[in-house]
Amino acid sequence: MRAKYWAGAVGAKHAVIGRKRVLCAFSHGKLQAISKLMPGDRFAYYAPPEGYSEGEVVQAFVATGTVSEGAPFETDFDGYTASARAARYNLETRASVRPFLESLVFVSNPKNWGMAFRRSLFEISAEDFALVDSAMRQGA
Repeated sequence: MRAKYWAGAVGAKHAVIGRKRVLCAFSHGKLQAISKLMPGDRFAYYAPPEGYSEGEVVQAFVATGTVSEGAPFETDFDGYTASARAARYNLETRASVRPFLESLVFVSNPKNWGMAFRRSLFEISAEDFALVDSAMRQGA
């Protein structure tokens, strides 16, 4: 089965917790969201703010990873129960989204680019993932 690529909007704090605990979660820990991802799928975390819905503005991709083997499981995630999957993290650095917004296929309207991330978790093309990955490697 071919790996899929995903982008998820999370607080930067969420990405740090996921990396430390070697797991990933999306859409405030909803089982429906994490069930879309399968082992081998790649993901990129985009952080609008530092916290979950508050804090310093980030507007950057902050981590990429790969979903590990195993089924979704419930865990305490910073004080709330979340459905998650085991994950390996590949990159943890910040790459501002603004320099390459117009190159991302999933951003259909660069003037209102933030709307693309309101979906919380969405599939992206391999090419878009490669752009994110490249931008993050340059920032590392």
